[in-house]
Amino acid sequence: MKITEKEIRYVADLANLKLSEEEAAKFTRDLDEILVHMDKLAEIDTGDIAPMAQVLYEGEETAILRPDEEEQPLGSQIALANASQSGGGYFKVPRVIER
Repeated sequence: MKITEKEIRYVADLANLKLSEEEAAKFTRDLDEILVHMDKLAEIDTGDIAPMAQVLYEGEETAILRPDEEEQPLGSQIALANASQSGGGYFKVPRVIER
């Protein structure tokens, strides 16, 4: 086994998640399967394959998807126009982390 339930619970605690026994067991199985699959992929010999910088299409080294044109920034007034709460130029949100 690549990952243990203890490690799953540790990561869940970092994310402030409470997992049931069933959820912890399911995540342990699922993530273990993913890690085993990643080990299989790591066994593939990729020595003859050239590194790629652009995977979307073949092009020159400087190939880009669109012209890089300077634009005016959005600005805080427009960005905050639909915010349910704002203040001091920032979005206000409820407190979600209590430790």
